[in-house]
Amino acid sequence: MKRKEHSAFVSTNKERCRVCYTCVRECPAKAIRISDGQAELLAERCISCGNCVRVCSQDAKELVRTKDEVERIISENQKVAAIIAPSFAAEFYDVKYDRFVGMLRALGFSFVNEVAFGADLVSREYRKLLLSTKEGRWIATTCPAIVTYIEKYSPDLVPNLAPIVSPMIATARVLKRLHGQDLKIVFIGPCIAKKVEASSSLVEGEIDGAITFLELREMFGEHGIKSDAVKPTDFDPPHANIGMVYPISGGMLQTAKIGEDLVSGEAVRAEGRTRFLEAIKEFENGQLDARLLEVLCCEGCIMGAGMTTKEQEFKRRSRISKYVRDCLKYRNQGQWEKDMVYFADLDLRRSFERDDKRVGIITPDIDLRPILERMGKKSESDFLNCGACGYDTCLDHAMSIYRGLAEDEMCLPYTIEKLRQTNEELEKSNSKLSDTQQQLVQSERLASMAQMATGIAHEVNNPLGVVLMYAHMLKDQCKDNKQLDEDLGMIVEQADRCKKIVSGLLNFARQNQVAFESVDLNEIVEKGLQIVERPKNIAAEITNQMENPYCELDKDQMVQVLVNLISNAYAAMPDGGKLTITTGGNDFQVWFSITDTGIGIPKENMPKLFQPFFTTKKMGKGTGLGLAVTYGIVKMHRGDIKVTSNADLSKGPTGTTFTVSIPRAGRRE
Repeated sequence: MKRKEHSAFVSTNKERCRVCYTCVRECPAKAIRISDGQAELLAERCISCGNCVRVCSQDAKELVRTKDEVERIISENQKVAAIIAPSFAAEFYDVKYDRFVGMLRALGFSFVNEVAFGADLVSREYRKLLLSTKEGRWIATTCPAIVTYIEKYSPDLVPNLAPIVSPMIATARVLKRLHGQDLKIVFIGPCIAKKVEASSSLVEGEIDGAITFLELREMFGEHGIKSDAVKPTDFDPPHANIGMVYPISGGMLQTAKIGEDLVSGEAVRAEGRTRFLEAIKEFENGQLDARLLEVLCCEGCIMGAGMTTKEQEFKRRSRISKYVRDCLKYRNQGQWEKDMVYFADLDLRRSFERDDKRVGIITPDIDLRPILERMGKKSESDFLNCGACGYDTCLDHAMSIYRGLAEDEMCLPYTIEKLRQTNEELEKSNSKLSDTQQQLVQSERLASMAQMATGIAHEVNNPLGVVLMYAHMLKDQCKDNKQLDEDLGMIVEQADRCKKIVSGLLNFARQNQVAFESVDLNEIVEKGLQIVERPKNIAAEITNQMENPYCELDKDQMVQVLVNLISNAYAAMPDGGKLTITTGGNDFQVWFSITDTGIGIPKENMPKLFQPFFTTKKMGKGTGLGLAVTYGIVKMHRGDIKVTSNADLSKGPTGTTFTVSIPRAGRRE
């Protein structure tokens, strides 16, 4: 079986990938790179263990099919043998084994043999290896994913790899002795890594094709082959014995009659991603002094990525055990012993080679510091080692970033903090944008109102003056007529109100003209407070927090601002209260705030405060122009006015605070 160098038998469906980092976490070789937010499998680093295929909930990791190549082999050759891994009993448990063999023959295979017989031969070799010498420490080579891992990531242990072929290669050599070297052989089993082994140049010509049970099921479906429509037949000889337990964890040691003695510790087994990594690491640094280490990448071959059954491990294990018990009842023990003797001289040796894919040692304090600090990891307490990125530690993640295998955004705490900061910035930006938009709308409204107000004020002012003059004259002449005097008084009162409105309109229209001069802000505040008559039931105080009270502004206009705000504050405290004016500033701006303990402003009225003619006062008590004029004056000073208020007693004391801030140097250059 040939393949291109550095090609992999697992691929990523990028459309399905949700970038959850589960595959990164489960990959013992760290052969998955996250680039531009996508998981990418690195063929030269992959050991084809299939962990990523098993754990991906989105089916984004896909097995690379080789069944078309097998179909071609069957169609082009007269003699093709299918060698079946013993874990088939856990996969095709719903089909009697003789029917299963018949289905394989229906596909076109000339011979159907058990890999378990090769397992019997290989186990004998392991026993010989341990008995031949008390020297040497060995790692079992029955799992191709483990062999590839050691060649790539623990190459110093390559000499410790037991120089014995796998049961698959042993079975292939058995069949070629029996049926000739021109026999084509296809392996069928639960393991993706077997495809890598079959295509290795070190065992070239041994295996012509390899597929998983998943692909075999697809072939049965495509050819319409069903178990009840085939002739039941037995496996072709030689038949297996206890080697049928190989797919269960510890099966090799039992078949080789090598006890896992907890006292002597001569043989140790480990399986699964985490345990096999730890076992190899300890074996390499001498902490594990076992003479034989049997390690499996999966929890036994029955858990391989090429299986389709959803049953749990121990259910699969029980199915294998039952199948072995049933077979041993009718298998010819004597014939098996003769077969073992016949193949005693079969060459079961092989070699391995280094394929070092390790990277240089990185000094964390020097090389990784910029990467770690970039992700907010500046002290030991920042190293959470949460594993959300897919790496066991923050340091491992940083090393992978350094190697170009990972990205900063894979760190969940870092990403959450980054999103939080981005949200805060967006909120601030949106708030500023909203404020600016409101200010633009308000400015446009005020400009339109000012233009209109100028025309109205001049047109109304003169006839209004005539009305007032004649009303006063008539009132003086009609003092004896009480009813007429009261009616004329009403005319005078309403005409005066109209005059105030016109005066307000003129002030509103003139606010675009600012006469800057250097003034003492505290003096202006005191003057504004003196102008407005203070009700007897209200206390007033000024708090000065300024070291330098001098600033540049239009004195008269700022007094008008103070008068408007103070008048409103008094009006908001009909039952008495306290008015507090506070001044402050820095090198760049000055500000003053006016706080009352009044009834507060309802939330629904807040957006309308600075709209012309909006007022909550009783008819005749206000024009609704005070705050609009105030807003315009402040903006012409390139300043800002803000308001906070509470009108709900259940939320605390009621009251309102207006804060006006303007540049200390107000002159335009």
